Amino acid sequence: MQKKQIPAIRLIIIGDEILSGRRQDKHFSHLVELLKARGLKLHSAQIISDEPDHIEHTLRASFSTQDIVFCCGGIGATPDDQTRQAAARALGVDLTLHPEAAALITERTQEQALQGHGSADMSLAENQQRLQMGVFPVGAEIVPNPFNKIPGFFIQNHTFTPGFPVMAWPMMEWVLDHKFADFHHTETSVEMSFLAFALPESRITPALEQLELNWPTVKAFSLPSVGNKSVRPHIELGVKGDPESCAQAFVFLQNRVTEVGGKWELLG
Repeated sequence: MQKKQIPAIRLIIIGDEILSGRRQDKHFSHLVELLKARGLKLHSAQIISDEPDHIEHTLRASFSTQDIVFCCGGIGATPDDQTRQAAARALGVDLTLHPEAAALITERTQEQALQGHGSADMSLAENQQRLQMGVFPVGAEIVPNPFNKIPGFFIQNHTFTPGFPVMAWPMMEWVLDHKFADFHHTETSVEMSFLAFALPESRITPALEQLELNWPTVKAFSLPSVGNKSVRPHIELGVKGDPESCAQAFVFLQNRVTEVGGKWELLG
């Protein structure tokens, strides 16, 4: 039986507040962990501005792929939230109030009114403004938001969530488990590494190149460190790929370090 090809999984973070340093991104590391728990990995990530044309251009290119993409930020209803509009333009479709989103926003508004926050009258201007958060590109599906019920949306393998981690993270998890469960743990891959000392990176590079020729399914990596007060200068050398080939390549690499005059130690 042929293995199912897993699309590249990418992250797009939208927000001037990240680029200016007013806020620090937390989505990258969390998505990596969500994916790792499901036997998946992140292919790439980018941070872009709130500028509408920039978002549209980025999304148009992204929609042209078959990739699985998580987009965080800019789906609120204030003037600086332009992601919903840019996504619609990139897809060449209209925006429309999604009926399920409208029902959820109405429900949330009524709950808040019962708690003494605002009015449940949806004809009021402020509540009509809240409904704008449910205006999505035509053809989109809602993504449930367990934090406050205001949904994100899913269209063409792209998931759009708010920038707030407390909302975005469970929404990412829901999409991974409800839209892409068929891809979970379909590839067996390992990563193994050790520390090499008294060895310039240039001296071990030919061995890394030879390793990838000998084991085409294995990717070698080299992460040099200048060290610090507690750790000597070293290179973390390793391999990643299918378990059997990695095991063979790992021993090969250890032997080559010794042969060219270096010393190695296992991590941990």
